[in-house]
Amino acid sequence: MPAERERERERERERERERERERERERERERDQERGRKRRREREVERERERERERERERERERERERAHGI
Repeated sequence: MPAERERERERERERERERERERERERERERDQERGRKRRREREVERERERERERERERERERERERAHGI
C-alpha cells in the first residue's frame, strides 16, 4: 500500500511538472508575440519617418524649382 501511495505522489508530481512546463511555454509564446508586435511597431515608425523625410525632400525640391524660376 505505501508503495502505491508513493507511485501516486510521483505521478502527481510529474503532472505538476508538466503543468509548469506548459505554463512556461505559454509565457514564452506571449513574450515572442510581444517581441513580434514591438518589432512591427518599430518598423512602422521607421517607415513613417522615411515617408516624412521623403515628403520633406519633395518640399525642398519644390522650393528649389520655385527659386530657379524666380517665382
